[in-house]
Amino acid sequence: MFQKSIHCEATTYLMYKKNLFCLITIFLLGLSYLQVSAQAADKEIISTIQKLFESMRKGDTLLIEKIFAPNAQLLTVIEEAGKVSLHEVSIEKFKTAVASPRTEVWDERIKSYEIKVDERLASAWTPYEFYLGQNFSHCGVNAFQLYKADDGWKILVITDTRRLENCP
Repeated sequence: MFQKSIHCEATTYLMYKKNLFCLITIFLLGLSYLQVSAQAADKEIISTIQKLFESMRKGDTLLIEKIFAPNAQLLTVIEEAGKVSLHEVSIEKFKTAVASPRTEVWDERIKSYEIKVDERLASAWTPYEFYLGQNFSHCGVNAFQLYKADDGWKILVITDTRRLENCP
């Protein structure tokens, strides 16, 4: 009777170990899937943001139309003479400015990306430096809000800061 009890406990212990091993394996596989999925979303979001700056360098308004959501907003936080204000530029005015002939290339250089994603909503924090041709113009941070439409990530809002010193 004592041996039967030991055998039963050993069998229970082995089943427990087997089940624990299966649960850990499933958890790790799920975690790997989430990491791969998050990395894919990050790459798609970064690609969308890079397309914006590519369109600015090339003066390509067709590309701009593909990456912005309808009714998207472009906002800049401005501090002048100790007063803070919010300046908005319509997408149409932005497209007109991008398409206007100019001698210098608009070159916005992103320093890093901090991206947060929840299903079809994302935000990206991107410190930058802006150059007109080879000449430094200003620096600051972009705060992007994006959503995932059926045909890819679209920019809803860009809010940026602009300054000449203390660049990120």
